[in-house]
Amino acid sequence: MRLSRRGLLRAGLAGTAATTLAGLASGCAVPTGSTGRNMVLWYWDGGLGDTVVTKARARYAGTVNLRAVKIGGYYRSKLITTLAGRAHVPDIAGLKGEDMASYLPNADQFVDLRTLGAEKYRSRYLPWKWDQGIADDGSMIGFPIDCGPVAHLYQYEVFRKAGLPYEPADVSRELNTWEAFFAAGEQLKKRIPGTCLLTDVSSVFENVVQQGSKRYVDKDRHFIGDQEHIRHAWALAVEAKRRGIVSNLVSGTPDQLSAIEGGKLPSQLGASWATNDIKNGVPRTKGRWRVAQMPVRPSNNGGSFLSVTKACRNPEKAFEIIAWMLDADNQAQGYVDAGLFPSIPASYGLKQLREPDPFFGGQVTMDVFGPAAQKIVVAYNSPFDVALGQPVKDEIKNVGVLGKDPEQAWKDAMSKCRRIANHLGVSY
Repeated sequence: MRLSRRGLLRAGLAGTAATTLAGLASGCAVPTGSTGRNMVLWYWDGGLGDTVVTKARARYAGTVNLRAVKIGGYYRSKLITTLAGRAHVPDIAGLKGEDMASYLPNADQFVDLRTLGAEKYRSRYLPWKWDQGIADDGSMIGFPIDCGPVAHLYQYEVFRKAGLPYEPADVSRELNTWEAFFAAGEQLKKRIPGTCLLTDVSSVFENVVQQGSKRYVDKDRHFIGDQEHIRHAWALAVEAKRRGIVSNLVSGTPDQLSAIEGGKLPSQLGASWATNDIKNGVPRTKGRWRVAQMPVRPSNNGGSFLSVTKACRNPEKAFEIIAWMLDADNQAQGYVDAGLFPSIPASYGLKQLREPDPFFGGQVTMDVFGPAAQKIVVAYNSPFDVALGQPVKDEIKNVGVLGKDPEQAWKDAMSKCRRIANHLGVSY
């Protein structure tokens, strides 16, 4: 299976972005080549639905020449570099959800969307998603595009053959705890030798962390990645390895793709956008898949925003375009085009999202992802979370793939976190 469009974007230090943007003069004007008539939108491949972008250009052609530019490579770095250079800055810029905490401390580089009337739209959107676009000073820099509710994606016939529950409602009900989920993995391996429930321990670790209300750094700039919520996720990931329910394969490799296609990796905990990754990566598995709720409670993985930069010469018109592009109908279209799960619940009942999906055996997957999106637990998103979470993620991967001793891996992770925290000025 090809590496997820979000999976490529988790490396790097969030502190780098914060430092770079902080170097810009506060409140200074940012020159740009655009005018109020010529407006530039930056996003990335898959960041917006192509149909919606095309319709927006046509809809506003009488007043705005909207040029939508897909930026390849490491998007965040290119946007930050452009902002720092104060030239050729886009009027409207996409902000990836996993990078959002890096932008929030530098809210003065963006227009506060509240000044453009954003508050009147608040009640239409998922409250937790709306709040992710708001900086500590109360200014709103990001208008929600999508979110990434996580569910349990599994191959129906493999589960049936293994004597496991196989109808989505039964899987949701009977595998609703991590213990029940792990036990199902053990049964799967016993009944069908050579199979594993999940590709790697990272899937367990990261989803357990994402289920909670805390991450790695709190609002007071204290490192909390050594506390019980992270230790619990670590322990569950180690348990998954000990009980043999995860493979030794690496996500995104040809070997993993082959195992999925052959039914040897018949299950994954994937965000809504992962349904498109499966369709594109293993098209021969069409019809085999179903979607159920994940154990305990939903988590979220992904989801992005649109912003108006201070470079924009006509912010009112830019916001009008954003609000239209991200209304209920257009978010539904974005899901159809690019798997962008709507952040506005009114989309969930629209016809486009109520169609049975042949790839998932005719299941209406919205029946699982929709309720999941509305049950996400909100956690504080620190600009230092990426930097201080990475050593822990690296070391749990070493446990899963390389067989490193879990106790030593934990000690090494905490040692690395201590050094990074000292460098970033985060109290440990």
